[in-house]
Amino acid sequence: MTTRTARKPAGRIAFIGAGPGDPELLTRRAYAALTDADQVVYDRGVPESLLAAVRADAKEDAQFSPAEGAPGDVAKVLLSAAKSGLAAVHLVAGDPFGHESVVKEVQAVARTAVHFEVIPGIGQAEGVAAYAGVPLPGVRIAADVDDVTTLDFDALAGAAQKGSFAVAVDAGDLAAVRDGLLAAGVEPGVPVGVTGDGTGETQYTTTSTVDSFVAAALGFTGRVVLTVGAEVAERDPLSWWENRPLYGWKVLVPRTKEQAGAMSARLRAYGAIPCEVPTIAVEPPRTPAQMERAVKGLVDGRYAWVVFTSVNAVRAVWEKFAEHGLDARHFGGVKIACIGEATAEAVRAFGIQPELIPAGEQSSEGLLAEFSPHDEILDPVGRVLLPRADIATETLAAGLIERGWEVDDVTAYRTVRAAPPPAEIRDAIKSGGFDAVLFTSSSTVRNLVGIAGKPHARTVVAVIGPKTAETAIEFGLRVDTQPQNASVPDLVEALAEYAMELREKLAAMPAKQRRGSKVQGPTALRFR
Repeated sequence: MTTRTARKPAGRIAFIGAGPGDPELLTRRAYAALTDADQVVYDRGVPESLLAAVRADAKEDAQFSPAEGAPGDVAKVLLSAAKSGLAAVHLVAGDPFGHESVVKEVQAVARTAVHFEVIPGIGQAEGVAAYAGVPLPGVRIAADVDDVTTLDFDALAGAAQKGSFAVAVDAGDLAAVRDGLLAAGVEPGVPVGVTGDGTGETQYTTTSTVDSFVAAALGFTGRVVLTVGAEVAERDPLSWWENRPLYGWKVLVPRTKEQAGAMSARLRAYGAIPCEVPTIAVEPPRTPAQMERAVKGLVDGRYAWVVFTSVNAVRAVWEKFAEHGLDARHFGGVKIACIGEATAEAVRAFGIQPELIPAGEQSSEGLLAEFSPHDEILDPVGRVLLPRADIATETLAAGLIERGWEVDDVTAYRTVRAAPPPAEIRDAIKSGGFDAVLFTSSSTVRNLVGIAGKPHARTVVAVIGPKTAETAIEFGLRVDTQPQNASVPDLVEALAEYAMELREKLAAMPAKQRRGSKVQGPTALRFR
């Protein structure tokens, strides 16, 4: 019999292109390789937002460190990790083969027996050009340049005559690029766009001409993308990234991180920069006896309906179920009503489809309008379980009782005021550092003012429904917009529509009136 010695697992190396910066542009293959990696070295040009997105799903013990030294030094680090049986990655901005230094690293690794792969990424120049709204037809040149002395300015001049081109360079090299273009015969008046923070939250493009773009880009730092050619002058209708309704707006989201996820994602899709500030902390009830009896009653068939008024109430019941080893099967025969779609989604996540969600106003009044009165013949069980917060209003319970139902109004959780946010956020709230704030309940209004102060008068105030609006007005706030349906998606949509209305009003104003306009926010600033 032949015995074999156990071999050390084979390591591997991947050179991965991070794309132009937006984490959403990372390819699926690149993301899978990164989250499976043991060691990741990354270039300083890779945005922190992209690194944070990767770290969130990476192996628990994965090591992330900046790539330091010459190509040979980085290759040695990668090879050392791979020979130890680890999966090592070099993450670079744009595309790996767009960097001469990375090509040298790949060549060094290729001379060994270590398995490697090169996972391409969207080049910075072409990716940012697309986000800036500049097509690159004709002779397509889109180059990521580490050393401007390697640029073929004659080829660029030819491309500028036939269409447009894009190059990614360091902001400090702009003057050298201008001089090279003029020396190669590019007309001084050819349009140029300079884009900083390409594909990022604060991407900004300034347009000028070959002879003036250095001065126009004063203040830009780091990597920038130049787009040169006739198409630059026509970019406004195609500039989809910077033209999103809430682009550049700093929006305050006074919700816990768990609750704010969907809202923040929708805000980002419209171009906003959300800042999540918890105003409420959720804690168990002081005495668990009520919830214990409620869970026993559910299992014993005591209730005809369970009415959920919040995601927190759903979580509280399921946590209590889990404590007793129960699951969704123990809801058999009990009908479920939800005050809104977000609460319904939380119920569906546990494998149960709610019977009733208001089709109209998603509030206590909206639910009561569609809740059938108790019928002794059709409803042999006449009791409703209402698990909710300790500070909830009595509207729903009173309305159900009026409809002939017996109601067990149970405290499922307590809401307490959260700790104050950091001083810089408190100062921004009071000084107008936020362009908008979204309130999803009366308690978020009360608690935000209590822990951080009242938002500045220039901050746009959006509220989810009439009760929240009443509370905001009580605290001296001006309510600017409110959706027809009380839901998070509709609330974000209402803010986006309000921003578009502001933009249209400002666009219709004469330039002198814009300067004196009281309309605030990034939309106004862009017209000034």
